[in-house]
Formats: sequence, structure tokens, C-alpha cells
Amino acid sequence: MSKNIIIASTSTIHGGDYLDYLLPELSAHFEHSKTILFIPFARPGGISHEEYTAKVALAFAKINKEVKGIHEFEDLSSAITNAEGIFTGGGNTFLLVTQLYQNKIMTVLAETVKSGTPYLGTSAGSNICGLSMQTTNDMPIIYPPSFLTLGLVPFNLNPHYLDPDMNSQHMGETRETRIKEFHAFNNTPVLGLREGSWLAVKGNTITLKGNLQARLFLCNKTPEEIESGTDLSYLK
Repeated sequence: MSKNIIIASTSTIHGGDYLDYLLPELSAHFEHSKTILFIPFARPGGISHEEYTAKVALAFAKINKEVKGIHEFEDLSSAITNAEGIFTGGGNTFLLVTQLYQNKIMTVLAETVKSGTPYLGTSAGSNICGLSMQTTNDMPIIYPPSFLTLGLVPFNLNPHYLDPDMNSQHMGETRETRIKEFHAFNNTPVLGLREGSWLAVKGNTITLKGNLQARLFLCNKTPEEIESGTDLSYLK
């Protein structure tokens, strides 16, 4: 089987309920998955695994899917390999990556998704789809064993990408500046995903979806705007 992945910038767009804007897409994406395995390790705002899983279950109930949190299983590796579909939610990427390594499931998760199990990532769960987590926006609240992540796509992600606000009084670094700092030491391409945008990965084809453009950063090159519908599988 081949990869079947949705990599979304965010779980919630302004004015909408959790995952609502993606539900039509998810209904087709998880068509053959009765139950979704949820990985709640990123814990946004420090909520418990149980609270987070309950929130996700409410959203997936709208498309008649059941949800089980990975923390409910004794054998986490088997839970992943036997999953009908997998969702990794947003929160703190440092915490998520630390937990995946500490539970020794980073590799099995990558292998399972590469073999065709449908996967959804939002925010932190999207960050880990890239080659490394080094272009996350999150605070380093915990020290992961490695910055290397799933490598499901041959570049890095910057979910929640924000354009500079010319009316803002903020004088700190923009997202573009931060990504340039990354490229001072790394050659990996970085795709800035704006809110409401996602990538659909089918086999080796990576297509930008949603109504907005994405911003592509290549080392030592001027950033470029990528139109929705573009195939990004040329990136290496």
C-alpha cells in the first residue's frame, strides 16, 4: 500500500468548531476506518490525555467514527500497527516528540503510515510529518532525545504560518525571519502552511489543498508563493 496522509496547519479555523472545516475531507480519508487511534501526547494547554481524547471523539462522532486514545493501550506499538486510522493532534511539538521517543514508537509510527494506514496530523501532529521538528513555533518545554521526526514528506513544515502584519507594533522576529535562521544552518526546504490549508499525500504525490497559498522557503533563495492544487512532490 502507499501513503495516505492529510497534513493540516490547524485543527480549528476562526469561528468554527474543532476539525469542522476538515470533516468532509476526513469522511473520505477515513472511509474504511471504523475506529481512529488518537495520539494525544502534545497536550495543548497541558490538558490530560483523557480530556483531549474526549474532545477529538466528539468531533469524529459527527462522521460516525469512534476514537480510542493510544494511552488506553498497554502495547503502544501494537496499537499503531493494528490501527485502522491514526490522528496526531496539536499542542507542543517538543512534548509530542519526546513522548514518541520515550515510548519507542517514532519508528513504528513512520513505518505504519508509510505502509498505507490513513494518517491525519494537525499542528504539532503535522510538524512531525517533516524531516525534523526544527521549524516548529513551540516553546522548548521539554528536551526530546532527537529533533528527527517521521520523514513522511521530504521537507519541513511550519504550521500556522503568519505573514508580517504591517499595522502591528510588534518589533520581534517574523516567521520568515525565523525560517531564515533555520536555513543559516540547514538546507531542508520549509513549507509555511497558513490556517485552513493542508497537504494531501497520496503515494508519492503531495498536493496543497484549501483556499490559500502556502509559502515555500528554499535555502539561499527568495521565498515563493505556492498555489492551492500544486503538486509538491518535486521537493527534495
